[in-house]
Amino acid sequence: MVTRKPIDLPPNVARAFVKAMEDFFAEQDKHKQDAIAANQLSVMNQFRGQRDDPLRLSDIKEMFRALKGIVG
Repeated sequence: MVTRKPIDLPPNVARAFVKAMEDFFAEQDKHKQDAIAANQLSVMNQFRGQRDDPLRLSDIKEMFRALKGIVG
């Protein structure tokens, strides 16, 4: 597993990520869950460094699972 450098997000973007995570777990439809995660993927890729590998949809879902119960 590749260890990634933490992404430094502005507070409003971080709050929106947590809200999206809550929406992701509240949603029962897998396609809608994927759409929520895909939207966050687009946002998060805007904040990655030029030398960082692009994030993948599976990375966002992993972040959601890792943060569930810790934040939100």
